Amino acid sequence: MGVAEPDPAFETLLVHLRDNRGFDFTGYKRSSLSRRVDRRMTQVRVDDYSEYLDYLEMHGEEFTALFNTILINVTGFFRDAEAWEFLRTHVLPGLLTGKGPHEPIRLWSAGCASGQEAYTLAMLLAELMGIAEFRERVKIYATDVDEEGLTQARHAAYDEREVRGVPPGLLERYFERHGQTYTFRKDLRRSVIFGRNDLVQDAPISRVDLLVCRNTLMYLTAETQARILTRFHFALTAEGALFLGKAEMLLSHGGLFAPVDLKHRVFRKVARVGSNGVALSADPLPVGPPAARSVEDRIRDEALLAGPVAQVVIAADGAVVMVNHQAEMLLGVSVRDKGRPFRDLDVSYRPLELRRSIEQAQADRRTVHAGDAVLHRGGEPLTLEVHVSPLVGRDSEVLGVTVVFNDVTEARRLQVELEATHRQLETAYEELQSTNEELETTNEELQSTVEELETTNEELQSTNEELETMNEELQSTNDELQAINDELQDRSAQVDEANAFLEAILTGMRAGVVVLAPDLAVRVWNQEAQDLWGLRPEETIGQHFLTLDIGLPLEQLAPMIRRALGGEPGPQELALPAVNRRGRRISVRVLGSPLANYDGRPGGVILMMEQDDRADGDEPSEPGGD
Repeated sequence: MGVAEPDPAFETLLVHLRDNRGFDFTGYKRSSLSRRVDRRMTQVRVDDYSEYLDYLEMHGEEFTALFNTILINVTGFFRDAEAWEFLRTHVLPGLLTGKGPHEPIRLWSAGCASGQEAYTLAMLLAELMGIAEFRERVKIYATDVDEEGLTQARHAAYDEREVRGVPPGLLERYFERHGQTYTFRKDLRRSVIFGRNDLVQDAPISRVDLLVCRNTLMYLTAETQARILTRFHFALTAEGALFLGKAEMLLSHGGLFAPVDLKHRVFRKVARVGSNGVALSADPLPVGPPAARSVEDRIRDEALLAGPVAQVVIAADGAVVMVNHQAEMLLGVSVRDKGRPFRDLDVSYRPLELRRSIEQAQADRRTVHAGDAVLHRGGEPLTLEVHVSPLVGRDSEVLGVTVVFNDVTEARRLQVELEATHRQLETAYEELQSTNEELETTNEELQSTVEELETTNEELQSTNEELETMNEELQSTNDELQAINDELQDRSAQVDEANAFLEAILTGMRAGVVVLAPDLAVRVWNQEAQDLWGLRPEETIGQHFLTLDIGLPLEQLAPMIRRALGGEPGPQELALPAVNRRGRRISVRVLGSPLANYDGRPGGVILMMEQDDRADGDEPSEPGGD
């Protein structure tokens, strides 16, 4: 499957961000980068990159929103706790053991976001070293390109959700609680220095013992990763360690870093060494007594033998004429080799091939630089700069050559340190001001599928955090609704209690009680009304009162009911003949009263019907009587 061609309009947008805003995203992987830019374009309802570029130029505040969308700052205290535990138990103790009791300890948290990883490092080291020694020796440089994240990191204030990953004991020892906010200890915060640094463009911090750069390299292209990893290699000390995220493996950078524990993504810096030289032993045999010569000759010879530079003198015929003391100690030759052909000695071809240089010096009658030779003598390797100079007599005859082995180990070391010093000049001002340290990082080229999945996971975590915030708001709303529901239930209970109380009153009354609505529908029909007329409440409730089949001349009640509904004040009474539910003729006294609403208007009629025992009625004969 071929590689997709880059979109020119998208590349133009990236160049604009780099040249006009100072943020270089050109080293980021296009798949994840374009997905995030597209997401922001959808939010502002822009369809193509050219149009979005115009939108950016017209709306200055849009860049901040785009920047926050591109940089998914998903981080946390002790994120991937198992990896941090490995760092605490296996990496940091070795780092402290390898340091002198008063040597400073320098750590770098690259891509620190809002500071949680930097403060995690601070807590681990403070636990291992003690608070006093930590304040005296430790400097943690924490850098990122997101100014908003750095501002939050400097304040070191986090809410309850953000400190969930901190073990309770550490939370109590290293954070001060103010309401719902937890603030990292101010006395330890001085050891953590925050500053802006673009890993793609800026130079790295030097002499770092531990470099933490987690889940940052996976967003960058392979070329950018390789460049940053080279700078990380420079930043670390000889025994320095690199701690990466769980999706970063450095499989193709074995020449720079070797895995300490691949599962937890901890790597050790690999030292760069030259080709191996051959370890030669010195011949300590003393020089025999000199022959009878003049004092001047003897002084000259002794001066040559005692010279500080290793030197071998060879005659024109190739025989060894003189070997000084330094040559004996360094090169494994001795006075016993005098008179032997130089080409038969090991030093003629190792650690450096000299025979051709000797022939060239004799033929050209000039000093020849044969090159640099590296000797290993148990400790650090020695670097020898070798020159071959012709010896020419007064008659212009070539008498031989002298081979000089000049020890330039210290000079080379000083040269390397000088070059390193020049590279470190850009970072010196930030260390002096204790505000910022120039950083740079490298990245690892991972399998594209793994990186895409990890990137998607980061985005999902960011979305999940937003959903958690919304869920907390919904929970708060739900609590308010629950309180309202509880209040309604209390009121409903009060209504039920009032209804029960009313029902008890109606049941206890010896008169039949009927309550009518303004449309004369029956709303209340008590037990006495049922006993009087033989109709149950379920047969009457909701029915039009004047249509009920009871033994009462209802048409005679209608005028009284209408007067009550019309608002005529006071109760009205009417005595009527009737037939009760047993078929007996009775006289019923009906009392009608208007029922007023809360606003004073008529809301119905209350009828009280009671049998008038004082009236005489004709009762029908009982069935089956004589």
